[in-house]
Amino acid sequence: MARVKTQDNAFFGHPKPLSSLFFTEMWERFSFYGIRPILILFMVATVNNNGLGIDTATASAIVGIFGGAIYLAALPGGWIADNWLGQERSVWYGSIIIALGHLSIALSAWLAVHFFYLGLILIVIGSGLFKTCISVIVGMLYKEDDQRRDSGFSIFYMGINLGAFLAPIIGGVLNKQFGWHAGFAVGGVGMLIALLIFRTKAMPAMERFADAEHIEKSWGTPKNITKSTKTVVFAALALFVVMFIGVSVGLIPFSPTVIVTYTTVILTVSVGAYFLGLFFFAKLTRKERFQLIICLILFTASAFFWSAFEQQPTSMNLFVDSYTDRHIFGFEVPTEWFQSVNSIFIIIFAPLFAALWPLMNRYHLEPSSITKFAFGLFFAAIGFVCLYTASKLVVSGDALASPSWMIACMLFLTFGELCLSPVGLSIMTKIAPKMIRGQIMGLWFASLSLGNLVASKVGGNVHADTIADLPDIFFTVIMALVIVGGILLLLNIPIRRIDKQL
Repeated sequence: MARVKTQDNAFFGHPKPLSSLFFTEMWERFSFYGIRPILILFMVATVNNNGLGIDTATASAIVGIFGGAIYLAALPGGWIADNWLGQERSVWYGSIIIALGHLSIALSAWLAVHFFYLGLILIVIGSGLFKTCISVIVGMLYKEDDQRRDSGFSIFYMGINLGAFLAPIIGGVLNKQFGWHAGFAVGGVGMLIALLIFRTKAMPAMERFADAEHIEKSWGTPKNITKSTKTVVFAALALFVVMFIGVSVGLIPFSPTVIVTYTTVILTVSVGAYFLGLFFFAKLTRKERFQLIICLILFTASAFFWSAFEQQPTSMNLFVDSYTDRHIFGFEVPTEWFQSVNSIFIIIFAPLFAALWPLMNRYHLEPSSITKFAFGLFFAAIGFVCLYTASKLVVSGDALASPSWMIACMLFLTFGELCLSPVGLSIMTKIAPKMIRGQIMGLWFASLSLGNLVASKVGGNVHADTIADLPDIFFTVIMALVIVGGILLLLNIPIRRIDKQL
């Protein structure tokens, strides 16, 4: 896919189309974070409280499967974009499918509960097309040596978190006043807004941008067109339909906790095999193979980071709901509101981080992408030290934990996220070989999938019978983050040396 070579700085010093892509992603994330905070709370709530009455371990596993599948779907989504639809149509069709998913969840209040699960599946499918491709389109705004790239993705990332901040606040209020499905419905509204902005604002802006800069409009057409793609896609959809019907009528057994365990193993092996396949059979140059190895290293670090970070909708959410004092001057803060804390910090600190990297680069002090990843892991470890301390206090006494521990945890997780996530998006669009860029972005999102699956295993341990085990679990997370971060720092020097030789 062609790089856009421009010095357009109409949007906060960045290319003008970034603004409409910013708001498209903001409202899509609003739709996702409108339902994510209440998923596990809805499922574990008793039937008398209009919930599903599912046990904590199963509900946490379902949330993990849902979150993991969303990011895993980015891999086939990128493949479909590369080989059939192109980036623009993938985002458009993905938006429509996501909107239908939210509609299905909202209608499940009056129809069968199966529509709740069908809605989750539709959101997964639509997100697979949407997430990969909109990031690739943003990456096209910058040429490879444009120092604004990391800063631009940090701004784009702030849009994601603006939507993530607003959704739990609004959804929490609607959920409290009108019930669970009012909270679910707000996500559908957000997705419709995203769909309209993309069609009426984002792509016309890209068209004008391309005309002004005399560049190829390569986001509209796939780079590789294969006749077998449609057959594979429709066969996969037919298989999903058969499996869904089989599970719905009880012909196919379904155990979320077992699926999480096996999926984690299968996904790890599959991603490793996929990287090997690309390395040996994608006809890459020596330089591109080295870049693919860098992608694999960053993928591994990313998976460890997200296995900690994505405990927000499971273990952290349940810890806040059951073991945190949420009363302020007689007002009980809705549990969902804590899911906005991370986004508040992103909104505050993302502009600072966006300005920090170019400033450090100006004085030749900017750390490498691998070093930034290591910092991200260390910050996450500090965040879990706060969570570890809070859980120790709860276990050792009868008092509930202060909300300040969770807020502090979110602050350090935010610092880690800003060191790792926008930088990861940026470097993947920068170093991924052009012919397989969509697939590499899909593999990047697969690291988030692994993180969600692992995080759901921890979430299943947050209930009265196993609260005493939480400090040890959180300590294990701390050690894993520190060890992987240390390994990254050790690898940084030889990697930079080899890169200069190629």
